[in-house]
Amino acid sequence: MIFLNGEWMPVEDAKISVLDRGFIFGDGVYEYVPVIDGKPYRLDGHLIRLDNSCKEIGLKNPYSNARWTELVLEAARRNGPGDQGVYWQITRGVAKRDHSFPKDVEPTVFMMSNPLPKLTAEQVDNGVPCYTFPDKRWHRCHIKSISLLGNVLAKQHATEHGGAEVVMIRDGFMTEASASNVFCVFGDTIVSPPKDNHILGGITLDGVFDLAKKNGLKLEVRPVPEAEMWAADELWLSSSSKGVLAITTLDDKPIGNAAHKGKPGPMFKKMFALMQADMRGA
Repeated sequence: MIFLNGEWMPVEDAKISVLDRGFIFGDGVYEYVPVIDGKPYRLDGHLIRLDNSCKEIGLKNPYSNARWTELVLEAARRNGPGDQGVYWQITRGVAKRDHSFPKDVEPTVFMMSNPLPKLTAEQVDNGVPCYTFPDKRWHRCHIKSISLLGNVLAKQHATEHGGAEVVMIRDGFMTEASASNVFCVFGDTIVSPPKDNHILGGITLDGVFDLAKKNGLKLEVRPVPEAEMWAADELWLSSSSKGVLAITTLDDKPIGNAAHKGKPGPMFKKMFALMQADMRGA
């Protein structure tokens, strides 16, 4: 069952005008939250980011946080049992095709829920291959926009090369992946690029920050030059659907030092255990 403009219905019954600005312009924002054991993970962070994205594009958030919470829980309940990934988007609504914002138009609200993807034992134990890709997207990547063609092309590059993700490089610095944030580890220090306009501030990224601080792990937030990235002892991905996942080869070259070259490292194993416990509410 999906939610569309105030009603629950089977997905095959859903209809949206071809003049919806989401369809015409990609004019909208979205969120995705994992619901684990019936509880949305870090939902407050997702709702803050949603509101910020709406403000960034001049779109009124149509619902209160309390109402969004009700809808997320209901979407997961209607599409369960089991852990769910709830996706929703808000577009500026239906109007004649004109680049300027229309007046007095109701936004289109769509929500769906699907089983939450689960990492395989192979992925956890051995990590995943990734590939570098030039970050040629626009300069407002901090907005969680439904206009994702740049991310789609990046992910397709990884797929065509047999990779799980890309690590994007902009002006000689590591930014993020197509649908994930990226961390480096140097020794016992976790390093993340700053959350500026070239990176979407991931809620799971914030979870890594929080868990590192609570558990006495060293953390640095700073730009990461591409040359330094290649020298990292570990590379990780983080996202709402994955939690954290080790990158063990990049452009077919093994990542890591002699002790764990091409294998998940000790800092990843610590963070993975902490993240799994946090996501399960332990």
